Amino acid sequence: MAHEIVPAAEEILDQEFPVLDHGFVRLVDYNGGDQRIVQSARVSYGEGTKTVRQDRGLIHYLLRNRHTSPFEQVGFTFHVKLPIFVARQWVRHRTARLNEISGRYSILKDEFYLPEGSAIAPQAQDNKQGRSAEPFDSETRDRLRTTLQEDQRRAAGTYHQLLEDNLARELARINLPVSTYTEWYWQIDLHNLFHFLELRLDAHAQYEIRVYGEVILDMVRRVAPLATEAFQEYLVGAVTFSRREFLALQTLLSGATDDERRRAAAGQNLEGRELDRLLEKLSSGRMT
Repeated sequence: MAHEIVPAAEEILDQEFPVLDHGFVRLVDYNGGDQRIVQSARVSYGEGTKTVRQDRGLIHYLLRNRHTSPFEQVGFTFHVKLPIFVARQWVRHRTARLNEISGRYSILKDEFYLPEGSAIAPQAQDNKQGRSAEPFDSETRDRLRTTLQEDQRRAAGTYHQLLEDNLARELARINLPVSTYTEWYWQIDLHNLFHFLELRLDAHAQYEIRVYGEVILDMVRRVAPLATEAFQEYLVGAVTFSRREFLALQTLLSGATDDERRRAAAGQNLEGRELDRLLEKLSSGRMT
C-alpha cells in the first residue's frame, strides 16, 4: 500500500495545541491511518480496499477481539512540552521511543507548572495517590499557590546564579523542581498509544497527565477516526467483570426473558450481531 495521506491529519501537522499553562502537544508526523489497519489485516488473503462500512466493521472486529497487530502498523511522532513530574509518569509506558531536551547541553527556560483553581486540592482520604474532589477555600488556595510560585522563582534565581558562577550546567540544574517544563519527541504505534490513552484518560489518572491524553486523543481521531471510534467503544467506554462478578450478574438477570433482554438492549441501540453477542455472553458465561 502506498503512503496514506489523511487530509484531516495534514491540517494539524506542526500545530501547537496548548496544554496546562506552558505546555503543548504537536503532531510532527504520522504513518498510516484506518486504511493502513484494514490493508494490514487483509494482507493474508490479498483483498483490496472495501467500503467504509466494511472497513468500520473489520476495525471494530479487530479491537473487540484484541487482534492488535494491524494497529501497530500506524505510527505517530509527537513533540510534547510538559512538566517533569508528568514526564516521569509518562515514561512508565516503555513501548515508545523518545528524545528529551538535555539540561547538560541547554539552559532550561524559566517555565514552571503552576496549578490553578480546583487543581489545587487537599489529599484525598480514600486515595493515597490522589487529590480530593473537594477544593480548598479561596483564601487557602491562593496562599498555597503563592508558596508554590515563590519557591519556583527562588529555584530559578539560584539556577541562573550558579550558571553565572560558571558551575557546569549538568550540576546547576539539579535543584530545579519537578514543576520545570521539559520537551521531547515521542514516537509510538497506535496499539501502544491506545494502551497509554486507556490508562491516562481514566478518571483516576492524575489531572495533569489526563489533559495531555485528551488532546492526543483528538489528534488520533483525525488520523484514524474509525479506529478511535472502536477504541472508545471497546476500551474507554467498556468495563470488565471478574468471574465471580459475572456469575452474580447472571444470577441477577436469570429471571429476565429473552424478550425483556432484547427490549433493554434496544434502549442502547443494540441490534443485529451486537445484540446476538450480548445475549450469547449473558447465556454462555463468555466475558469477552
